[in-house]
Amino acid sequence: MDVIEVPDPGDPRLADYFRLRDVNLRKSIEAEHGLFMAEGDKVIRRALAAGFAPRSLLLTRRRLEALADLAAEVDAPVYVVGDAAVERLTGFDVHRGALASFHRRPLPEPGDVLRGARRVVVLEDVLDHTNVGAIFRSAAGLGVDAILLAPRCADPLYRRSVKVSMGAVFAQPYSRLTDWHGGLDELRGRGFRLLALTPGPGAVPLADALAREADAPVALMLGSEGDGLSSRWLDQADAGVRIPMAGREVDSLNVTAAAAIACYELTRPAGGAA
Repeated sequence: MDVIEVPDPGDPRLADYFRLRDVNLRKSIEAEHGLFMAEGDKVIRRALAAGFAPRSLLLTRRRLEALADLAAEVDAPVYVVGDAAVERLTGFDVHRGALASFHRRPLPEPGDVLRGARRVVVLEDVLDHTNVGAIFRSAAGLGVDAILLAPRCADPLYRRSVKVSMGAVFAQPYSRLTDWHGGLDELRGRGFRLLALTPGPGAVPLADALAREADAPVALMLGSEGDGLSSRWLDQADAGVRIPMAGREVDSLNVTAAAAIACYELTRPAGGAA
């Protein structure tokens, strides 16, 4: 364990942690250097357990003693910074006292994560990192085999996504489609039935549709936060499905709530009763 006191938040050794709340800047930095951030000791430990290689660990001075065992696990420099300095560096109060920078790994191809899968979630243009993290947590916790992301979908390894998922992004198999226009052909070619989650006319209850598709692999498509699925992806679906609502002027749920319920239904045995 190489513990290094760094009094100056402008020290270039801390460049990985600069302005963590600046989304556009972080997208550029993290893509250029092939890194992602983990916040809090539980999430950092889960990244380590998943085999991600750390670049460095950043601890606040007040938390150094309490997190000494975490520092001992990290085969990389451990930087210790005062509380005021770390807030100037990152742009927010790191109240958990621990951040880590990790090397990214190449994403598997869609075909690799689909091999042997029977229950898959496909996200089209879910742009909010918090929503992506929450969906990954539901999918991982409920046993979804794989997630596919459309090209514009938010990054699951962005700090906010990782934090909201509580590290579930490290356990959930996923890949990213490179072609939005024809991206669903990969699923169709592997025999998946495409179900589009939508409150639109003609959509059938999700549980009913899954019961009819009990013998086929199923890909459940969820769309963007505001507009839902695009007309192209809706047209390519084998069926539109919905979560039945009780009325009261509510026709649908937000994408994270809908995803949690849908993942539960998707992973129930044969789409039937629990």
